[in-house]
Order: sequence, then structure tokens, then C-alpha cells
Amino acid sequence: MSKYTELMKKSILLNSLTREEMNRYLSDGSFKISTYGKNKIIHFTGERCAKLEIILAGKVVVERIDQSGNLMTLAEFISDELLGGNLLFSKNPYYPMTITAKQPTVILEIKQERLFKLFTDHHDFLKSYLEFVSDHATLLGDRIKHYVNRTIRESIMSFLEYESKAQNSNHIILTMTKKALAEKIGVQRTSLSRELAKMKKDGLIIYDAKTITLLKKGY
Repeated sequence: MSKYTELMKKSILLNSLTREEMNRYLSDGSFKISTYGKNKIIHFTGERCAKLEIILAGKVVVERIDQSGNLMTLAEFISDELLGGNLLFSKNPYYPMTITAKQPTVILEIKQERLFKLFTDHHDFLKSYLEFVSDHATLLGDRIKHYVNRTIRESIMSFLEYESKAQNSNHIILTMTKKALAEKIGVQRTSLSRELAKMKKDGLIIYDAKTITLLKKGY
């Protein structure tokens, strides 16, 4: 368990705990380590949330399938972020969307009874937990608003304008494949290619396999 203890000690949420406490909770089963391979489903839509989960390593995505059958990625979570924090104490504690490991992922599961005890015994843990839950609820809500009811072109332009600001250039270097970009904005790869071609024809962009240049803003 030593390698997992080292991962746990890197967590902001867990750094108020001693190694002895961590190992004790792992031994008594109130803490549990679970590992997931790439693209393995962690939680299905409608599955009951019965424990808090902390991502110790890897990347996790929240996904939904729209009415057209397109896969939409609503949020990504990485090391030291939480799953289930905003659901665990809800009156309706069921995952509303599928959660999938995008990379090989290590997750610490904390039983509800142990979580209550940690709240009582470690006020720093409670403070960090409340901050995480609030921030994640806001993030996920913003991402849902960002994608719902947008056209493909609006979603592409929103992505390009964000990347243009981040890279401080209208000549945007893509950090993902076109397939990954299609998944990110919730459309099929062919639909993305078709819309990019239309946007090029309309004088909005020019592009190649690895870059997209934003010529003018507006849809």
C-alpha cells in the first residue's frame, strides 16, 4: 500500500491525515483503492453514489449521449479532484451522467461513515471538502450551460476563441486530434469535418491537420 499512501499524501484534501491514519483506514476497509484502465466506465448513468471518491492519478471525464447518439464530454477531472462530492448527501444520490476513465486511473474510495468521522476530527479536511464541492458544482454547471442548445458552429467558435486567448494568437495549434475535438464538443467526427469545411468556405477559418487559424470572429 506504500505507493498509494504516497499518492494520497499529495492530495490537498488528505494532507491533514497522517500516514498511520491512512494505512489504518485502508486496513479496516473504510478507505479503498480502485484502479481503472483507459476507457473503462467508473459509474453508469443512474448508478447510486454511495461513497466519496478522490482521483489520485489519471484523468476522468463526465459524458452524456445526446438524442442524435453523439457523445458529449461535459467535464474532465484530474488528480486531486473529487467524484460524488455533490451527490453523496443529496436526496437524489444518483449519477446523472456516465463517468469514464480517459487514462489509466487510480481512485481512493471513502465510505460515508468514515467521511463523517473525518469531518468531525479534521476541520481542515472539512474546509477543503466544502471548497472542492462548491467549485466542482459551479464548474459542471458552467460546462453544461456552455454546450446545451449550441449549434456545432457556435461550439467550434467558442473553443477556438478560448484557445486563441490561451495561446495569445489567432493561429491555434491543436493539442488534440480532430476526433478528440469532436468528442469534446459533443458531435461526430464527420459532422465536425463538414462544419469546418463550411466555416472555411464562409471565410471564418483556414486549417490543416494540426492548426486552425481564426480569420474573423462571429458565427
